[in-house]
Amino acid sequence: MSTSPTRVFVARLVGLPIFDPQGDQVAKVRDLVVAIRTETSQPRVLGMVAEVFGRRRIFVPMTRITNIDSGQVHTTGLLNMRRFEQRSTETLVMGQMLDRTVTIRESGVTGVVYDVAMEQARNRDWVLSRVAVQEPSKGFRRRGQTYVVEWRDVTGLTRPEPTQGATHLISALNDMRPADAANMIHDLPRERRTAVVAALDDERLADVLEELPEEDQVEILEQLDSERAADVLEEMSADDAADLIADLNPETAATLLGLMQPDEAEDVRRLMSYEDNTAGAMMTPEPVILSPDATIADALAQVRNPELTPALAALVYVCRQPLETPTGRLLGAAHIQRLLREPPSTLVAAALDESMDPLRPDASMDEVAAHLATYNLVAAPVVDDEGRLLGAVTVDDLLDHMLPEGWRDRAPRPGPIAGDAGARARGGGVR
Repeated sequence: MSTSPTRVFVARLVGLPIFDPQGDQVAKVRDLVVAIRTETSQPRVLGMVAEVFGRRRIFVPMTRITNIDSGQVHTTGLLNMRRFEQRSTETLVMGQMLDRTVTIRESGVTGVVYDVAMEQARNRDWVLSRVAVQEPSKGFRRRGQTYVVEWRDVTGLTRPEPTQGATHLISALNDMRPADAANMIHDLPRERRTAVVAALDDERLADVLEELPEEDQVEILEQLDSERAADVLEEMSADDAADLIADLNPETAATLLGLMQPDEAEDVRRLMSYEDNTAGAMMTPEPVILSPDATIADALAQVRNPELTPALAALVYVCRQPLETPTGRLLGAAHIQRLLREPPSTLVAAALDESMDPLRPDASMDEVAAHLATYNLVAAPVVDDEGRLLGAVTVDDLLDHMLPEGWRDRAPRPGPIAGDAGARARGGGVR
């Protein structure tokens, strides 16, 4: 690793792509695994926790890392695809060391860890060498003073800390996509995960919950007090909230629905009234809905909303009043590609796709899939017997229901990086 930098701060590694010798990206860095021996002995870096395509986490020994340069990590290309399982003697840097309270020996300053640096020792092993510490803020200062000190110059990194904070880990999670943040939270020890969940704001927690496996969703929601749980459910998309509430015991579900805002709760109850795996149960009740007198400019302004998924932003629906689902009669839908080709002052009604048939709420999952595939759609309207728009089914809604239970935790198909069938390695040894 002669071309690697002499020192690397771990927080900057998270999210970096990992490439094989052919230059193909095979994974992303998610954490660092270290073995802590004593407070004065620099911990040896055992390897990286990497996320391969399919959101599976594996262990990459440092002996397989050939180079770390600006913005990327390179490997030998031979990776063991066995799922990473943390040992009791191992510590995750991002998951367990950030936000620990430590004391700098010489000055007696107490603060929290916000980053850790690793470097190569003379024997070519990677070790943790520096600790970045931040004091609590004082007076009118927004941030406390920061220090970067030698590993041996701090105390507190080897003893248990039941009240460990989550400020700096939250900062790292907020920079990730919700699915990536969900994966990191899923792998945290239970106590650490509880602290992180408590520190996340409601909107971010809702985004993360939507990406977690069902058992994690239920476990986290049950840890929250009822008021906050209801607030988080309100921030989730109605279809995801309905799926989650359906997994709760009836008494808890009724309590949370009663605490939610009436309009939000009504959307969820309506979705829960449909049979599982039907268009009605899968749809979102909040697509982009416009009146017949809306212009192309109005429609484009609506689909620019960054909170819309690409699939929801692909179609706008023109309806008679009222414009809240269930709406007045659906007049038709317009594709964003068509909207972009028309003058902004043109009425959306002039750009409707008159060939698109809507779905019924009792349409089965297979019927929805066939409909989207036949007409090359990423979304489709769902209407009742009177032609009123009830919502829209998107391709991501469909995939969430079509994939097998527990798909988030399943291994991806063997690929070019599954070349190492051996057990997980430690340095030059084999586990």
